Amino acid sequence: MPHSPLHIYINSFSFKKGLPQDETEHGGGFIFDCRWIDNPGRIDSYKKLTGKDQAVQYFLLSQTEMPFFLTQTQGLLKPVIDKYIQRDFAYLAIHFGCTGGQHRSVFAAIATQQFIQTHFPDITIHINHREQSAW
Repeated sequence: MPHSPLHIYINSFSFKKGLPQDETEHGGGFIFDCRWIDNPGRIDSYKKLTGKDQAVQYFLLSQTEMPFFLTQTQGLLKPVIDKYIQRDFAYLAIHFGCTGGQHRSVFAAIATQQFIQTHFPDITIHINHREQSAW
């Protein structure tokens, strides 16, 4: 199978610091709000951790609505990505935001990256956790 020209940009961010900027000529994509999911950042043992940490990931998968959220977002994204590939689109942005950009949005971005890599191994994926550098 030839390499897809599609590049997917996945970002996690904090709504407090504004929406991610889209530098492409056509814009578009998805912004998903993770703030409705229980926040591990409100629990002392998780405050200094991020969505990259196994303890936070376990909490999100076992104690929150995150599995439901991921099932729904991935169910939406799969046919969109299929169509983008069919139409030879070059760019798709997928943004996940939460309050601080440290826990829920980071984990959702990572889980989505893994989902896309599994289902579309020929797509180039770029992932950025905008607020991680500020942590």
